[in-house]
Amino acid sequence: MIANPSSRLPGLHRLDPAERLERVAEVAGLSDAERGLLAEGAGLDPLLAGQMIENSIGVFGLPLGIAPNFIVNGRELLVPLAIEEPSVVAALGNAARIFRDAGGFRADSDEPVMIGQLQLLDVADLETARTGILRARDEILARADALAGSIVARGGGARDLDLRVIPQSPVGPMLLVHIFIDCRDAMGANLVNSVCEGIAPLLESLSGGRANLRILSNLSDRRRARAYCALPAAELDGGGLDGLAIAKRLTEASALAEVDPWRAATHNKGIMNGIDAVAIAAGNDWRAIEAGAHAWAARDGSYRALSRWWLDENEILHGSLELPLAVGTVGGATRVHPLAAIALKILGVSSARDLAEIMAAVGLAQNFAALRALATEGIQRGHMNLHARQLALAAGAPQEHVGEIAGTLVACGDIRLQRAQELVAAMEERNSR
Repeated sequence: MIANPSSRLPGLHRLDPAERLERVAEVAGLSDAERGLLAEGAGLDPLLAGQMIENSIGVFGLPLGIAPNFIVNGRELLVPLAIEEPSVVAALGNAARIFRDAGGFRADSDEPVMIGQLQLLDVADLETARTGILRARDEILARADALAGSIVARGGGARDLDLRVIPQSPVGPMLLVHIFIDCRDAMGANLVNSVCEGIAPLLESLSGGRANLRILSNLSDRRRARAYCALPAAELDGGGLDGLAIAKRLTEASALAEVDPWRAATHNKGIMNGIDAVAIAAGNDWRAIEAGAHAWAARDGSYRALSRWWLDENEILHGSLELPLAVGTVGGATRVHPLAAIALKILGVSSARDLAEIMAAVGLAQNFAALRALATEGIQRGHMNLHARQLALAAGAPQEHVGEIAGTLVACGDIRLQRAQELVAAMEERNSR
């Protein structure tokens, strides 16, 4: 591993995959075995895959890319991304490069507290039951800690209770108990579910009711991460516009996402392009992350942007992002999938909070990249240039001719599968003569 490595790796995209892997492996200090797993492609043995899920018949691979140039909380980072969508990796690396000289991204996060929900039905007196459960708070938390096991020794465990009386629902009145559990470096789903099931009999006894649902909530709003960045608008020059004009257009696009759910859905999808790709690479539950993010975006009854961009009086462009991010660095696929372990090593994360903060910064960077493209040349130029390579592959172009076919598609401005197929057929005809 290089001493004091920099995430600035100019020309990385010009190298072939093997050379690119060597550069990243040197910076990240990967072993020969880890390099070999990455070079093999899938990185997951089909027999191991068969132990991870039911009815496994093989392994489905995704490209694993590296976004260079990141600085988060003063630390240089190479960011691994598992994603099939063109332009995301390049856009992230470019966004991170733009913010490098301004100090990169700052991020922080809450304690890793998850919410367990217990639904109590058939309760004769909701208020009396609520009072009785609150009086037994310490007993309930002690029972929860006993069920939490080793997480308590690591500084986690049950933290508090919250109760809500729901007087009307399609199935009648109910009492909802929330238990807050610090999961430390685990995402915590299995832990929280086990605790909820374990304390349910005690809550039934205290309330006189019947416990139905006993499960975590993926709206982990007590476990949020935030990212922030800023730079002088003048540094955004490009696309025939001066930096201040680009910054104004960018903030105008952001403002629409703050007030319009149709725009906000696409705006937030762009944020999740970055966050999900890191989550998948690091063996985390991207579906839970998505559910929490979108629920948070609609928390006040209107779906809106997760991020915000604004210009101050000194013409400094600011961006901020906040969302629930329940992630883990232990347990689940992070321990089972060998490439997830390698991705975490490349990131150099020390805790689940560290991972969440990096992911928030990545989400904000991807959001900036998308808004900047929309404010200048439009989203399709860079995206379709990279999409041309996928079309060349889909049309059956041999690996050694993919670049040639893609370049022709871009040059003629006709980036369609049918045109790619015509070019491949013409190439095959020439080669057969």
